[in-house]
Amino acid sequence: MRMIGQDRLKKLREDFPKGCRVELVQMDDVQAPPVGTQGTVTGVDDTGSLLVDWDNGSGLNVIWGVDVVRKVVTGND
Repeated sequence: MRMIGQDRLKKLREDFPKGCRVELVQMDDVQAPPVGTQGTVTGVDDTGSLLVDWDNGSGLNVIWGVDVVRKVVTGND
């Protein structure tokens, strides 16, 4: 497992604050939501994983350095 530096962790928490929306680009997990699924970030843990409540009901975390999401920008951002 790759370790995340404190500076990068701080940046992730700034870039993906609680309540922001993300869209799944890639996740290598048989239980992953379909690509394109959107969800709401509930936090970033100490390993850099994004905690996401996916719109389809899944609760799988986005693993830092492995999975890929993009931030969904709305007119309110």
